[in-house]
Amino acid sequence: MLNNEINFRVRYSETDQMGYVYYGNYAQYFEVGRVEWLRKLGISYKTMEDNGIMLPVLDLQIKYLKPAKYDALLTLKTTLIKMPSVKIEFAYEIINQQKELLTTGHTTLVFIDMKRNRPTKAPQLILEKVAPYFLGVRG
Repeated sequence: MLNNEINFRVRYSETDQMGYVYYGNYAQYFEVGRVEWLRKLGISYKTMEDNGIMLPVLDLQIKYLKPAKYDALLTLKTTLIKMPSVKIEFAYEIINQQKELLTTGHTTLVFIDMKRNRPTKAPQLILEKVAPYFLGVRG
């Protein structure tokens, strides 16, 4: 499996009155994880869009195990869980500095041909870059 980790600090504006990260912000954290995962692969959302491909979220699942708190330094691990096709699926883990697992998540996104506004196969460049991680693995 191909994964990427990023570190970030919880900003005050991302928290509620209790100093906990507001639940809606986790979707944004996961998006940052996906963008950086693609960037690590040498691909950007902007380049995909310039080439006529959108990648909207089809499904989002989040499990809140422990609250993330204001000013905490967190690690977000983003993992591609199977070979992309028309869809691409990611798993997420958010861990605090004490190595406690705070949140897990999963997203399914679909590649959309912007001209036709229809689902399309994953771009060949992405397939070529991730294929070595899935050799011999059936999904």
